[in-house]
Amino acid sequence: MKQNNGWATAWGFLLFLLTSAVSVTATMLVYGKVEETGAGLTTVIVVMLLVVVFLAVLFTTADVIRRRIAVEKPTEQILAATERIAKGDFNTRLTVEHRYDRYDQYDEIKENLNLMAEELKKSEILKTDFISNVSHELKTPLSVIRAYAAELQKEDLDDETRKKYADIIVNASKRLTDLVTNVLKLNKLENAKILPEAEKFRLDESLAETVFAFEEGLENKNICLDVQLEELSVYSVKSYLEIVFNNLLSNAVKFTNEGGRVALTLKKLGKNAVVTVSDTGCGIDEETGKRIFDKFYQGDTSHALEGNGLGLALVKKVIDILGGEITVESEQGKGTTFTVVLKETVV
Repeated sequence: MKQNNGWATAWGFLLFLLTSAVSVTATMLVYGKVEETGAGLTTVIVVMLLVVVFLAVLFTTADVIRRRIAVEKPTEQILAATERIAKGDFNTRLTVEHRYDRYDQYDEIKENLNLMAEELKKSEILKTDFISNVSHELKTPLSVIRAYAAELQKEDLDDETRKKYADIIVNASKRLTDLVTNVLKLNKLENAKILPEAEKFRLDESLAETVFAFEEGLENKNICLDVQLEELSVYSVKSYLEIVFNNLLSNAVKFTNEGGRVALTLKKLGKNAVVTVSDTGCGIDEETGKRIFDKFYQGDTSHALEGNGLGLALVKKVIDILGGEITVESEQGKGTTFTVVLKETVV
């Protein structure tokens, strides 16, 4: 781009030299012709003055036209586009006048504005979808709480039914609390300017502590747990990694049927720490696998009441922030394996 802009500057300088040369040559030719006629000094002065004025007007007019086409027109287009974008019209696009290899500075500005408008449009769509999804997720448990709270006000309910309705309200409240907590966590991660300070800690011990939190759920579903953890110290953000492995283990327990198996492994690979979380649950299809880290996306709607579709979005965001990788392998009816690679963290 800069090379093309340099050529444009050189061409403008050359044009100025040519204009000056033409003016001087034309003036000298007219002077010679007038002198040949034997006219007096006053006549020569007047004629030369008229010639100079004529040439000045001619070239000034040409320059005004050039500036109108080359400067003012694209500037007006850019100003009009920025005004529309500032008012929220992210469909605004500018037409680039030259080929890519002949871009001038105005073409570059237009191209950058088009890219900016496209990104703003995507952000607006994501924001709208996010607000819509949050509203929907809030509405569902609130409707449940309101409906069963109204039922509890009836005096003819037996104790068993009353307890059942109270449990439903408690579960709906928990789902509501989890949603708000996850939204706040995700917002904090996406807008974090400064990361929490990394620290050295035993990743195997941290994973073991996370596993203990799911002991009751594993026992209730009679799930066999296979844990193989190498003794491994890493230098990373412990609280962030707890978000990752808590969500992955939660999903593994949630989607594994009674009598199934969940496996957790930790091993060292060079300077990288590799953690896998596997289950023998329902698995996911290829299309779901492509969107599994999207906000609010839930591939298995049969478990929709147990989550809000933000867990894996949080996981992916944390892994991206920490500079790691996460991959998923799955087959419907056979289970899913998540692999997390924490790069250059082993100490």
